[in-house]
Amino acid sequence: MIDTMDLGASATQEEGNDQPVFDLANDPVPSFATLQQERSGVYSRRRAYESFSNSVERLGQEGEEGRRRGLGLWMLGDFGGAVELLSKHTDDDVAAFTLGHSLVSMGSFAQAADVFRALSVKHPEEPRPRQAWIDASLEAELAANGTDSARTSLISALEEAPTSFHESAEAKYLAGRLCELSSDPQNAIEAYMAARELDPTHRRNLFRLAHLAERSGLDELALECYESLVTMLPIDRNVMMNLGVLYEDLGRDTEAAACFDTVTRSRPTDTRARLFLQDAIAGMNMFYDEDMEKKEDRLNQILRIPITDFELTVRARNCLNKMDIMTLGDLVKKSENELLSYKNFGETSLAEIKEILGSKGLRLGMAREEAVASIARNQTFSPQELDTSDPLNRSVNDLKLSIRARRAVENMGCMSLGEIVSHTEEELLAMPNFGVTSLIELRDKLNEYNLKLKGDE
Repeated sequence: MIDTMDLGASATQEEGNDQPVFDLANDPVPSFATLQQERSGVYSRRRAYESFSNSVERLGQEGEEGRRRGLGLWMLGDFGGAVELLSKHTDDDVAAFTLGHSLVSMGSFAQAADVFRALSVKHPEEPRPRQAWIDASLEAELAANGTDSARTSLISALEEAPTSFHESAEAKYLAGRLCELSSDPQNAIEAYMAARELDPTHRRNLFRLAHLAERSGLDELALECYESLVTMLPIDRNVMMNLGVLYEDLGRDTEAAACFDTVTRSRPTDTRARLFLQDAIAGMNMFYDEDMEKKEDRLNQILRIPITDFELTVRARNCLNKMDIMTLGDLVKKSENELLSYKNFGETSLAEIKEILGSKGLRLGMAREEAVASIARNQTFSPQELDTSDPLNRSVNDLKLSIRARRAVENMGCMSLGEIVSHTEEELLAMPNFGVTSLIELRDKLNEYNLKLKGDE
């Protein structure tokens, strides 16, 4: 379903460019393409949007004014209102085509298919109504009977189309849909790209190409398509969300945040967009360095080594236990003065501790950055081998999580999948820099091992 937003009417675009707004009441509307072109101008500035909205409101409900009002409501994204008025004017091609698109935007695919079918019969050599008819029928069939039935119906529809249709961008787009339904992503991408060459403004084709390219690991192609769609006003909400997620995956958190912020400003109640915006903002100050990441991985392993793994005098061990110092990570947080101030902890015990930390390239009161840098000059800690035939014993590293998600689970002290699934969704979301995006990623990765978080059904 196409889900558009009034993004062009943002405050940042309010000033400048005072070209006349489309006069819906008097200007000619020879085609649906004219509406699309003028619609972009309506969304270019807040002033233009408000002026156009007022002009639509002034139009009557009946006759020619009612028809034009219906066209204007489609331009403003009021698809229900457009359907109500345009249903009275199906004898007019522009009104009928706009009616069909309004029904598609509402998810009423079967009704839209009927409208487009009538237009296709009336104009058999025109590719756009035929593609709209086949596409709406496909969506209706998918919802009602599933992929196999939809694929069979699509094949029949393409076979029945006139020869001239198969050379159009619309036909190439439908060929891509057929390849997708046939689980043939490579040929689907090729078909969508062929359609893009013929018509680079075909929105549905660009969206399918971007979505499939992203799923296929072709991030640059996906980015190119999403960025093209963003230039086409009004912007589809799903385009902006997908572009934001792609930016985030590429480490471009500032641009990701801008995408999600655009959605939230247009739709303040969009919970998903607000959560994604929080994730992006949290990642804006995170700097990624692959070598540094490897060193931090090693550091995290070292800091989790239990104090009991080292030979200590009874006095030193008892003192550390009473201070709740259980790991090297607990120990390096303390200063010499803090340890010496504790009863029965003297210079001898301090010397033992310094020797232990020194063997790992660490010292008391050491800053994290300094600790990470020292890891490269010291030995690697190899954790005890576990039986990895049991997925619960597998290392967190086996999930191949993004940096943000991995850091969050490590900061919770999780080294294995079993330790991760002992936690609930609420516990994970309470961790700094861990949001809904990371939660979805973690669940997907755990699902590969048939594991679920605590509390998940």
